[in-house]
Amino acid sequence: MLRVERVEWYHPVFVAAPFAAAIFAAALARSPLPAFPPGQFMRLHDIIRIDTIRVPLAADNKHDAIDELVDLLAQKGRVADPTMLKRVVWEREMQRSTGIGEGLAIPHGKCPGLEALAVAVGKPREPLPFDAIDQKPVQLVILLASPADRIAEHIQALGRISRSMSDPATREAAYAAATPEALFEVFERADA
Repeated sequence: MLRVERVEWYHPVFVAAPFAAAIFAAALARSPLPAFPPGQFMRLHDIIRIDTIRVPLAADNKHDAIDELVDLLAQKGRVADPTMLKRVVWEREMQRSTGIGEGLAIPHGKCPGLEALAVAVGKPREPLPFDAIDQKPVQLVILLASPADRIAEHIQALGRISRSMSDPATREAAYAAATPEALFEVFERADA
C-alpha cells in the first residue's frame, strides 16, 4: 500500500507524475462538482481575470504581497471574508513555502464561504524574498483561493498554473510584462 504523508500538489514534478491521474480521480470523487465538464480542460484565462492582476505590486515582502492580493480579490467582490482567506493562506504558507522556484510563488488555500475559484496575480517591482525552494526571490505571485468543498477544482487549478509556468518562455514573458493587460496576454498565449 502506498502511503503519502505530504504531497505538494503544485510542484511540477508531482503534476507530471504517472500516478497523478489516480490521485486526481480520487479527489474528484470527493468534490461535489468538477469545475469543467468531462473532456473540457481548465485554461488559465478561465480562472484569471484581468481586474485581479496587479502590476506592479506595492508590497515589498512576502506577507504584504499575500495580503495585497487577498485585498484585491475582496475589492473586486471575489472574496467576502478577506480576513478568513488571509488566515487560511497563511496557515498553508506556514506548513511550507509556496515559493516553488524559478521565480514563482503560488500561495493558496481552501476557504469556507467562497462561492467559486478566485485568482489574483501580482508582479512585484523587484523580486521578493519568499523562502522559495531554490532560495531565489520570486518575480510573480499567483494567489489561488478555492471553496473548501472544491478539492478537485483546487488541484486542477494548481496543476494548470504550474504546468503553464514550467515553460521557460511563458515564465520569462510573464516576468517581463509591464501591465496587467500584457500579463493577461501571456496567460492567454499559454492556453493556445
